[in-house]
Amino acid sequence: MSEQLNFEVPTMAEMIAKGEEPEILFWVGCAGSYDERAQKTTRDICKILHHVGIKYAVLGTEESCTGDPAKRAGNEFLFQMQAMTNIEVLNAYNIKKIVTGCPHCFNTIRNEYPGLGGSYEVIHHTQLIQQLIDEGKLKAEGGESFKGKKITYHDPCYLGRGNGIYEAPRKALEVLDAQLVEMKRCKTNGLCCGAGGAQMFKEPEKGKKDINIERIEEALEIKPNIIAAGCPFCMTMMSDGVKLKDQDKNVQVLDIAEITVRANGL
Repeated sequence: MSEQLNFEVPTMAEMIAKGEEPEILFWVGCAGSYDERAQKTTRDICKILHHVGIKYAVLGTEESCTGDPAKRAGNEFLFQMQAMTNIEVLNAYNIKKIVTGCPHCFNTIRNEYPGLGGSYEVIHHTQLIQQLIDEGKLKAEGGESFKGKKITYHDPCYLGRGNGIYEAPRKALEVLDAQLVEMKRCKTNGLCCGAGGAQMFKEPEKGKKDINIERIEEALEIKPNIIAAGCPFCMTMMSDGVKLKDQDKNVQVLDIAEITVRANGL
């Protein structure tokens, strides 16, 4: 049974009907809408936005796929159709600032949409969390303690190497008083989880080892309690790897939004 939020998440249509405008639009994304595991992260991002009092909205049924999988798979025509549809909706609502729960949506809206007429300030949810911590609005108090826990962070390709965002997710973890340990391949030398480039939606080519297994073995070498993620695709690939390789079943794969919500008791 899915967890229910104890507050309403407004849509842009509802907000405009009241004559109001949000400070920020939360772009939920396909995974955040339909994947059960990623829905948890979606709810947690909403909890954070609600807790700090940011006026936000979602597009609801007016949101459709950014076109990232189509573009990465080589279907530029489909990508442009999907992108133009979204840009028309965003521009009609006069959207200025967007936060995403997915680095793929983040990268596409930030870097691909301007060339098609859609220019917005786009941030990833880990950047928002870091900003709220810096402003003192999130303090990692009143909730679950992560003191003494060993946490390693897996850099999503489209957040890290694609857009140079390495510090925001780590700063969100530094406030936990946990032991932050890096994998051998991290930051600019990070290793893909195996789902990028639309690989999420097909079986891998034959080879010696699946990429997610290679990555999870590297993570388990440092014996973490938690593998922190910032991407729904990475979450799926790392979780699948943990199920296969973590014999003791004591490693959790958690999104940074989930960790933040737990630490703040939201």
